[in-house]
Amino acid sequence: MKYLLGFVIGIVGFQTIDAQNSPVKIEPVNFSKVNVTDAFWKPKMDLVATKTLDACIYQTEEKTGRIRNFEKVARKKGEKHEGIFYDDSDVFKAIEAIAYSIKTNKNPKLESKADEWIDKIAAAQLEDGYLNTYYTLNGLDKRWTDMSMHEDYNAGHMIEAAVAYYDATGKRKFLDVVIKWANYFDSLFGPGKKDWVTGHQELELALVKLYRVTNQVKYLHLADWLLSERGKKLAVGYTWTDWKDTLYAQDGVPVKQQKEITGHAVRAMYMYTGAADVAAHTGDVDYLKAMRTVWEDVVYRNMYITGGIGSAGSNEGFSQDYDLPNEQAYCETCASVGMVFWNQRMNSLTGHAEYIDVLEKSLYNGALDGLSLSGDRFFYGNPLASTGKNARREWFGTACCPANIARLIASLGNYIYGYKNNTIYVNLFVGSNTTFNLPKGDMQFNMSTNYPWDGAINCSLQMKKKMTTTIAFRLPGWASGTASPGGLYSFLQSKTEQPVLLLNGAPLAYQIKDGYVIAETEWKDKDVISYQLPMKVQTVTARSELSYNNNRIAFTRGPLVYCIEGADNNGKAWNVIAPQQTSFTTQNFTVLSENVVSLVASLPSIQINSDGTGANTGFQQVRAIPYYTWCNRGSNPMQVWLPTSFKDIRVN
Repeated sequence: MKYLLGFVIGIVGFQTIDAQNSPVKIEPVNFSKVNVTDAFWKPKMDLVATKTLDACIYQTEEKTGRIRNFEKVARKKGEKHEGIFYDDSDVFKAIEAIAYSIKTNKNPKLESKADEWIDKIAAAQLEDGYLNTYYTLNGLDKRWTDMSMHEDYNAGHMIEAAVAYYDATGKRKFLDVVIKWANYFDSLFGPGKKDWVTGHQELELALVKLYRVTNQVKYLHLADWLLSERGKKLAVGYTWTDWKDTLYAQDGVPVKQQKEITGHAVRAMYMYTGAADVAAHTGDVDYLKAMRTVWEDVVYRNMYITGGIGSAGSNEGFSQDYDLPNEQAYCETCASVGMVFWNQRMNSLTGHAEYIDVLEKSLYNGALDGLSLSGDRFFYGNPLASTGKNARREWFGTACCPANIARLIASLGNYIYGYKNNTIYVNLFVGSNTTFNLPKGDMQFNMSTNYPWDGAINCSLQMKKKMTTTIAFRLPGWASGTASPGGLYSFLQSKTEQPVLLLNGAPLAYQIKDGYVIAETEWKDKDVISYQLPMKVQTVTARSELSYNNNRIAFTRGPLVYCIEGADNNGKAWNVIAPQQTSFTTQNFTVLSENVVSLVASLPSIQINSDGTGANTGFQQVRAIPYYTWCNRGSNPMQVWLPTSFKDIRVN
């Protein structure tokens, strides 16, 4: 009763905060209000809407039993479940990606396919609201007996998909299905009811999305309650793996007391995203403090230069601080997608641009690497070195990554702009346009750029009358001398350059605050703002504690991490060294159909004699390509971090 009373008091306080004193500093502009025209991202979004989703649909309908399971439930003939207990989630993630794509690509065939699937999903829902093909086909008596079995995880993705589909189309059928499920779940779990800890976090953030679209505060309360259940050593049951005192699922310590990143990387990202979403509406400072502490542990000690996280394949997650091997890196694509989610929320809550720096690093490198240039091949893990044994695959038994990267790219519009208190935020530099509803009228904002290949960003404004507002452009850390927050990675030569900001060709006064270049003036129709970032090649070193990269350097340009791949270097990538004074020049290049800026240098190399009895040293021209493009031309040796001397070289 003491806990229940505290919860009720919390509700009263929270409703006041939510209505009158939202802690959100930046409100992201929804994807549905952003038209992406970008030369870099628009082709990738189009590719997702065709090749990637075609692959997802084919695998979901024909190659696996994911859709057949819903049909079997509806037939009620006692048929056997096909596949794995969490396969429902892949159907939902695919529908979510379809929702974003039909909004941006206007593809009636995709919408028709989604409607067909939604009909089958709705037909599989039980009268009480329960919807899970694994337990419905294998025995309803076992439902909610094992938190490891992803019932809540599946439903979380179902809710996200339904909200996205409603947002994109205005159709309510799927939304009504998930509302019925959420009401059913709420009738079973919560204060004074059954305890429950989500084995694979996802439902928490999904319930907040459902709250936002329905304005039903009980869903927000339920998300908050699910977070509060963690760390209590509840006798709910983990059964299918060694949970190591529940740290694997971030359940060893209450969320608000957590200080270190532990366990499964994707679970962690989804949970902290959910905690940030709850905090955005409740103003709970304890969530904010905990997330900042854990964020620092991730970014300062446990993040790859690519923005990838989760180094260990044994737990698909974290091990010890600075344990970041390159060749054995796990770096699941879904974890990088989760980094995008979480860092966007942290930026929204705090107003600090350093979170978008990390988001951008993960987006352009760790996440984008998960999708092939052809759009129909995928990486589950994303290593930073390979002897040529890695290959992109058509699909996976556990197929979370393909639909996850698809929904991220399709929803890119969510991450470009923000707005709050008469301030426009430009977070990502992506060719696009949107309209801001300002106090004195509408302003159409048009951005054009050749980013990430070029640092010039031009923004034109359209409005019916003059108006004063603030426009804040993110100043990326890499453009101001910071390789990564916290100093895990550093530029060998860090030279700070002042950003260039022009209005109609003349210098525009600005201030720099919280990682943003901020200008406030009276804007008029047809104003053109020019923002120039220094796009130069940077040599990167790692802290000495990161022993795998001792006596090694890496190279970046703008937001992109570079690697050398055998396809461009006589089939080899491990036979060269890069002295610290190495200077690369840029050169336009094509990797399959992808036009990129490559890096070229003459580097010392070692060549094994044909008879294997000796070796010769010399120089060879080496080409480095953006990391996200590697392994698109077959299996190749690859390295991101190059040794600086021959004593550290390893010839394969």
